[in-house]
Amino acid sequence: MRYTFGPLGAVLFSDQMPLEKELALFESKKSELLQNYSGKFALIHEDEFVDAFDSAENAYDAGVSKFGKSPFLVKKISEEPEVYRNQALALGLMNARI
Repeated sequence: MRYTFGPLGAVLFSDQMPLEKELALFESKKSELLQNYSGKFALIHEDEFVDAFDSAENAYDAGVSKFGKSPFLVKKISEEPEVYRNQALALGLMNARI
């Protein structure tokens, strides 16, 4: 069970992880998105594909303008999954306990 704080500090309970719905929509439409928007960045809010943008920054700005503090997903449309690397961790400047 997950919880978040809603308006006025109310605790909201949910079995769904944040952005789970948006990620599921992205995966279900991935082949269509690749055909039409390969290399761009998708902006997805709840169960709606909003638009594709040339940069992550433009997609993020549009998401903030349109949805404010409501969660939204910005994800690159590409065949290969994105891999994020933390340079500080890779260079030994920081340690992770697993």
